[in-house]
Amino acid sequence: MLFGDASHSQTWTRSLPAVLAVLVMTATAGAQSRPSYMHGQNVSPAYEGWEEDEAGNRYFLFGYMNRNWAEELDVPAGPDNNVQPGGPDAGQPTHFLPRRNRFVFRVPVPEEFDENDEMIWTLTTAGVTERAYATLRLDYLVDNLVQASEQGALGAGRSDPAMRANTAPVLRIEGSKNRQVRVGEPLALVAVASDDGVPKPRRRRRRNPWRPPVQVTVGSATGLRVSWYVYRGDGPVRFDPPQVKVWEDTRTGANSPWSPGWLTPDAPPDGGWATEVVFDEPGTYVLRCLASDGALGTSEDVTVTVVP
Repeated sequence: MLFGDASHSQTWTRSLPAVLAVLVMTATAGAQSRPSYMHGQNVSPAYEGWEEDEAGNRYFLFGYMNRNWAEELDVPAGPDNNVQPGGPDAGQPTHFLPRRNRFVFRVPVPEEFDENDEMIWTLTTAGVTERAYATLRLDYLVDNLVQASEQGALGAGRSDPAMRANTAPVLRIEGSKNRQVRVGEPLALVAVASDDGVPKPRRRRRRNPWRPPVQVTVGSATGLRVSWYVYRGDGPVRFDPPQVKVWEDTRTGANSPWSPGWLTPDAPPDGGWATEVVFDEPGTYVLRCLASDGALGTSEDVTVTVVP
């Protein structure tokens, strides 16, 4: 993936166990010495790659990195949150959750595009402007195994017949995709999801700090999970029950599939996840429901108009 205005490549090599141990200790010490921020930092847009479906339609895939651990920023589509060509509004988020969020939205590639053309997502937050440049270069082609690796379901370069045949969960939202509710009034949401059982549920294990990492991205628990979150809208929103995080919260004890020791909960017997949401301020909100198996995800949106 590409963050902001920079691209990079990583080369992984094998070495002696003693050398690896020293490198891991050095990296751990360095990571612990870096400051982490709860508030005040910017959001960097990320180009994740492009994909092509069975009908030959091509899509650019984008995500982002919010450098804050707590602050959630809101930037409406416009000069400060702009996708071109075709924008400024290309369906990108306007509410930004903390930390790393991968494969958040996709934009159809214009038919006339070739490898020399670029789609640019420009995002200005905390006084900083950064851009993600999407191209059709072959090395940015994304398939299901790449997504599974990036999400943390398996290590880079790993695969097996089951994972190669894995399909994304099937998701359906009951009721209208456009709702209206009053401030403070609970709104019931029901998401019906199913999956092929691949990958099998697996706990996010605690890593031995003396062992070198086996994958580039942080590991994730696997198994079907369903979460609602705010995709657009800038008022306080409360979900009941609290939703499993869709962003990479790696802290122990977080309600996050990337948190050590987190175990995927059992699915409801009827496959329907029931949630209530309450809004504290009027406005128009887009709530996104994500059904993920830890490797691949499917999302659906509900637009809610909140009146006084």
